[in-house]
Amino acid sequence: MEAKESRPQGFPELKNDTFLRAAWGEETDYTPVWCMRQAGRYLPEFRETRAAQDFFSTCRSPEACCELTLQALGMEVTMVPGKGPSFPEPLREERDLERLRDPATVASELGYVFQAITLTRQQLAGRVPLIGFAGAPWTLMTYMVEGGGSSTMSQAKRWLYQRPQASHQLLRILTDALVPYLVGQVAAGAQALQLFESHAGHLGPQLFSKFALPYIRDVSKRVKAGLQEAGLAPVPMIIFAKDGHFALEELAQAGYEVVGLDWTVAPEKARERVGKTVTLQGNLDPCALYASEEEIGKLVQQMLNDFGPQRYIANLGHGLYPDMDPEHVGAFVDAVHKHSRLLRQN
Repeated sequence: MEAKESRPQGFPELKNDTFLRAAWGEETDYTPVWCMRQAGRYLPEFRETRAAQDFFSTCRSPEACCELTLQALGMEVTMVPGKGPSFPEPLREERDLERLRDPATVASELGYVFQAITLTRQQLAGRVPLIGFAGAPWTLMTYMVEGGGSSTMSQAKRWLYQRPQASHQLLRILTDALVPYLVGQVAAGAQALQLFESHAGHLGPQLFSKFALPYIRDVSKRVKAGLQEAGLAPVPMIIFAKDGHFALEELAQAGYEVVGLDWTVAPEKARERVGKTVTLQGNLDPCALYASEEEIGKLVQQMLNDFGPQRYIANLGHGLYPDMDPEHVGAFVDAVHKHSRLLRQN
């Protein structure tokens, strides 16, 4: 019974696999496109059922994905209006690590997430693939130590400099929690996975290669092995390290099929640096959606020309903001479909 529940069968047939084919590096007839933070923020279609509503209200942003994992590890969390998730009792001393739950229990704490993924996959009716998400270990660590957001991450970075061994211990605990959580998402119906290293930019190249990159690599390697052990088909994995442009080459070799780019990176230079072994995803400035629909079309055309027609998934360079006009989001998507088809004809 257990195995059957963790691997639901009978999903609707996928009618549109363009995103998955682009992620795997296969040729596509047009460029696939998606946006973060869209569903559940303001799209009524996704609010129809209670479970989907709960899921999307909790998973609407990278911050909230991090919050879920940390709650399951036993961290208390409160939502502060205008500030986002806040942890009243952050980790201050090494001994605070002792109060964390066993990372092996995290997946069992998050059963409602898996149920919501399964329900959402059913409701999508094969129209588009479903992407699962999680925060990467360093980003999760910043929340645990800072107690929420921070402009400097000075408390979390203090740990890296003053307590390197305890930092590695914490990052290992987080990796051990993430792996079954991500495998569980695929078992529940996710058809691709994205790992957010939202706070990569607070680390320079040295700290990143010591405290972030090894765990990013480990997550990919162990999730792939976990899927195989569970008898699940492999899914493409995306790494998005915001402001981590100094580590593009390393990220391209970290075991992910797709590397997401923020809007501060020039597409042609990124392509030169990562080569042709990975698919790139990104990277329109989210604030470009405040422009006129005509201007959005021009910006999209330039972006598509710069990235080229293949091994590319169009996206914003970060998430949508709540006050953005859905009509402009639609104009962005339409422009990608239209111009990417034209690009292939030239």
